[in-house]
Amino acid sequence: MALATLTSVAAHAAPTPAPLSIPTERFALKNGLTVVLVEDHAVPRVHLGLRVRTGSAFETPGRTGFAHLFEHLMFEGSKNVPEGKFDEWLEAAGGTNNAWTSEDATYYYDEVPQNALELMLFLESDRMGFFADTLSAGLVDGQRDVVKNERRQSYENRPYGMASLASASLLWPKGHPYSWPVIGSMEDLSAASVDDVSAFFKTHYAPENCILVLVGDFNASSARALVQKWFGDVPSRGGRPAPVPAPVTLHGEKRAIFEDDVELPRLTITWPSAPIYAADDAPLDLLSSVLAGGESSRLVKRLVHELSLAQSVSASQGSRERASEYSIDVVAFPGTRLTDIIRVVDEEIARIVRDGPDVGELDRAKTVMQTDMVRSLDSLSGKASRIAAWAMLTGDADYAEEDLARYRQTTVSDVKQAAARTLGPGRLVVSVVPVGHVDLAVKNKVLPAFGGAR
Repeated sequence: MALATLTSVAAHAAPTPAPLSIPTERFALKNGLTVVLVEDHAVPRVHLGLRVRTGSAFETPGRTGFAHLFEHLMFEGSKNVPEGKFDEWLEAAGGTNNAWTSEDATYYYDEVPQNALELMLFLESDRMGFFADTLSAGLVDGQRDVVKNERRQSYENRPYGMASLASASLLWPKGHPYSWPVIGSMEDLSAASVDDVSAFFKTHYAPENCILVLVGDFNASSARALVQKWFGDVPSRGGRPAPVPAPVTLHGEKRAIFEDDVELPRLTITWPSAPIYAADDAPLDLLSSVLAGGESSRLVKRLVHELSLAQSVSASQGSRERASEYSIDVVAFPGTRLTDIIRVVDEEIARIVRDGPDVGELDRAKTVMQTDMVRSLDSLSGKASRIAAWAMLTGDADYAEEDLARYRQTTVSDVKQAAARTLGPGRLVVSVVPVGHVDLAVKNKVLPAFGGAR
């Protein structure tokens, strides 16, 4: 009877998921540019992603904000594309484009109808190869002002913005590649010269430092020929080595208080954590879901539903190449003392460190992670972005199954141990409170209070 029951259960067990694989064609041009082609004929469009191994962490103190400034400048014309024509020509063909800059990379992306593939390749290759030919003081001054205005709008004049700007220098030691914000300082932006910008381009925008990904409705053989045609004459400039890990350990807790023009107090707790693809990276990702991923997660359940202390809670493992940041962010209801909130957060962390998550919590977190990854691969843009990152960070453009395996293989013990190693007393605690209500903050023991009122 027992044997029959076991046989019946086995017959109805959930099937092992098929390996997730993305057929890719990868090759390199003589100038060192790595190219990945992925045919996807679901819609008659083509998406291009260009990942450059440069971001704010490649800058130096006194010259911060260059990577982001450069992202703006790259849309302002090149040798064979007059100023303003990059957007105009692409949009006239039915295309879209944008870019972003992080600590570790700058990413440019375009999407066009399949019959505009060659136009898109021409535009991207011209600015990769021949942007510096048209660089001028006027161009730099114009985009410098745009970036300064962006800094004002996104940080200086936005609720909680000044605390966000200051957090990098509070968490990371002076001189660490992550110790300044991506957008840079006003002083460094003002000091940027044409020679500085030109040197940055020649150092970092070499084809050897780039991954070009094409995903969409094309024939791989024809697309390969077009890539060779337009990118083959981009000059080599010498590759840059991948960054080395730069782990940081905080000795004791740092606390900072910001008074700001806000109604809702906010608490942010941040720990330096393991770099991307390190052993603790996936367990910490899953822990984020256990703590704050949905209405039944631990911190949302306690802080929002049971105690009515908070309006929202989030947790994240901000994975980066040199080191990462694990953060818990809580936006409280008006008048709530952030000391009451951090007490609950610490209780839940202590339970995780002691017992780990239960199996059901961990399984739900794994399901969410897998669903998010599969969903992102459904779009041309999501597929291109993932492939470009995998190719640059792991050397394998088809890394989907290996990436998922990190989460599938994570155990309760793995999460427990990662939490114990990471979520210790060495952390940064930042309180943002309404002007005149420092009494709501987690009391400052180490750092002087910061005045962020406007």
